[in-house]
Amino acid sequence: MKLKFSISVALIFCAFFSFAQKSDTLTIVCYNIHHGNPPAKPDEIDLDAIANVIAAQNPDLVALQEVDVDIKRSRNINQAAYLAKKLNMHFYFAKAIDHDGGEYGVAVLAKFPILQQETLKFSRIEGRKAEDRVLATITVKLKSGKKIKFSSTHLDHTSDEALRLIQISEIIKKAKAEKLPFIVAGDFNAKPNSATIKLLDEEFTRTCTDCGFTIPVVNPKHTIDFITYKNNKNISVLQHEVIQEHKAS
Repeated sequence: MKLKFSISVALIFCAFFSFAQKSDTLTIVCYNIHHGNPPAKPDEIDLDAIANVIAAQNPDLVALQEVDVDIKRSRNINQAAYLAKKLNMHFYFAKAIDHDGGEYGVAVLAKFPILQQETLKFSRIEGRKAEDRVLATITVKLKSGKKIKFSSTHLDHTSDEALRLIQISEIIKKAKAEKLPFIVAGDFNAKPNSATIKLLDEEFTRTCTDCGFTIPVVNPKHTIDFITYKNNKNISVLQHEVIQEHKAS
């Protein structure tokens, strides 16, 4: 299977994949949409700009982070449903927390019908204050008939890696229990040399090793957003790029 990846750091992160046997070529986008509020437009919610950026990549699968559903600050819009409709894609939203009258979390979009969907709520550390985090996973059937699992996640953002290590361990445990190819895209809030990403690399293959920077939005200097895969030796990465899109990121 050939995969074409794109990543959006608040910009956009894109990768292009290929499966070797029954040939499928996929374009995958990972995009932290900051609840539809681009830093370039601090007082605006501009989902149409975000939809246009995604549409320009013509992706098969999209992983979204920082998604609002029916929250006052973003005009009570179901952002996952709105973007899916604009892009003519299927969607699944996974709530991480309740917020401001609605729900906040991650989402996945797919050109293919969603056969199965599930949310993994990561474990917490007792007595520690932290936002709940989740993994949203869907199963889709590709044009060749091959099925894959595709996930979006947004890991803990605090300086201590303890929670991120737990979250990665639970992603690995889930992937090991699956027989299907398993692709995870997200904002990992961890740099490539961190213990978090080193643990991830023990079981998953990232689409890049010398990855383009994804934060901050202006003059990015670090990489914390990744697309990674497991359970298929026939996957090859055709291309990986960070798309510099400041107005909608």
